[in-house]
Parts: sequence; structure tokens; C-alpha cells
Amino acid sequence: MPNDGRLLSGVTVLMAVVEAGSMARAADTLGMTASGVGRAIQRLEARIGVRLLERTTRTMHLTDEGRRFYEQVGPHLDGIAEAATEATGAASVVRGRLRVNVDPFFSQLVLAEHAGQFLSLYPDLRLELIMRDAVGDLVADGFDLALRFGDPPAGSFTARKLFETRILTVAAPAYIERRGRPKHPRDMSGHDAIDFWDAAHGRAYEWEFRRGNEVLPVSVQTRLMTSDAPTMLSACLAGAGIAQVLEFATREQVRDGRLVQLFPDWQDELFPLHAIYPSRQYRTAKVRVFVDFVAELLAEV
Repeated sequence: MPNDGRLLSGVTVLMAVVEAGSMARAADTLGMTASGVGRAIQRLEARIGVRLLERTTRTMHLTDEGRRFYEQVGPHLDGIAEAATEATGAASVVRGRLRVNVDPFFSQLVLAEHAGQFLSLYPDLRLELIMRDAVGDLVADGFDLALRFGDPPAGSFTARKLFETRILTVAAPAYIERRGRPKHPRDMSGHDAIDFWDAAHGRAYEWEFRRGNEVLPVSVQTRLMTSDAPTMLSACLAGAGIAQVLEFATREQVRDGRLVQLFPDWQDELFPLHAIYPSRQYRTAKVRVFVDFVAELLAEV
């Protein structure tokens, strides 16, 4: 297949559509009409002989072949853009749109306060923080990366661990006064637990306690379940039950006595935060500076 300008032009349009999430937004970015974008995609599909996008009046997503094509070609286009930037002597310039699939609790707890600071560093960058319960399909959904707690999902992703925090088991003084304080994790069977529903895996998190290499699974009596971490924390602070929480998110409440850490000898379970990328090897400058910025924030918590 000849490597001519029309082929490269079609690939560029496809990249813009995937990153913008729609043909209309890609058309605005490229200075084209939406119908012109559609024709460019059709010509590219005809040229390489496969359908790249499934399109209806309401939705648009990459086909399996389209996803593979995007992941293979994307790094080369990124490399061309980066080389052009370096050639002009402006390798530090970060611009464009950065779309991040982010854990809602982490966004509220960390990113919201510092988003303005990050944007002030890069005035030509637009940041989109989209709250999702799961990673999903980063390529088809137009995300540059995801920030998620827990182990990285299986599939065509690469991940960088940014942070680890301990899991603490806590209760409010009001709950302890009403129900007593369990002395050992095995005593949890006689207490009210606030369970967290893991929407990404469609189940509640299992309760376990770790001390060194010792792992102790425990069955709990769930009186309240939620898929929202702030709701779980607020309910625990109000005395509704015992919860397992992230240490970095509750350090202040434990320090001032609003929450009591119940089992300080069993706090060796660690919960990681990962930056998760599509399986494209190349990392654009906007992705690199954002991930480095988040890592710096986490080094201070």
C-alpha cells in the first residue's frame, strides 16, 4: 500500500475522532465539517479494507480492528508530533486536551483542590476529569489514561503504581459507646459493618486483616452497603457501623478522634493507586506531566 499523504490524512482524522469522542467535536478541532470528517473516515476504511468505526445516530465506537489499528498507529503519530515539537525547540510545551478516567473519591479528595494549580502551569492545556466506577475501554471512550485504586485490570493496559496506602478499620466514638469496641478482628462477627460495593467487579469488597505475612479473612454482618466512598465515610463518622477506609483519606479524622482505629496491630493491608494507560508504548508530554504532577501530590500526603 503506498504511503501517501491521503493515507496519513485519513489516519489523522481517525485519531482526532477517537480522542474527541465524536465526529462533530473532531470536526471543530480539525476545522472541517462533520460530513467531511465522515467522508475521510470512509475513504480510510475503503483504503485499508476494514471497518474501523461502528456508527449509529446516537453512538460511535471503534471496532475490534479499529482498536488494534488505533493502538498500532497512534504511537507513530505521537512520535511525529513530539519530533516536530522538539525540532522547533519547544519540547516543554504541553497543549491540547487531556481526558482522564478517574476514581470519583480520589478526584474529590485530591485532584479537585489542585486542578487549578496544574492548569496554571500549562495554559494551553484543557483537562477533563471524568468520574467513572471502572476503567472500561480507554481507547473507545477517548481517554488518555485512568487513575484507579486497586490492582490494574486485565487486558491490553499498561500501568504505573503511583502510591500505596494502608487499609484501616475504624468506628466513630458514638458507635463504640453504643456497641462496645471489638478487641480482635474475629470479634467483627458481632458488630455492624458498612460494606463497600466494588462496582468495577460487581461485588462487595471482602474483609480481611493482615499482620506481616498473616492474612485473616473475616465474615461480617453488613447493615449498610454503598458504592460511594464519601457516603461510607460519612455514615461511619455518624456512628452507623464499622468501616474499612484508606489511611491517607482519614488521617485527619483519626488524629482528632472523630474516628477510632480499632486494630492497629492488623493494618498491613496495602491498597495501591495506579495510572493506567492504553497499550500504546508512547506517552505524550501532556500525559507525562499530569502523572508526574499527581505523583508529586501523593508524595506529600
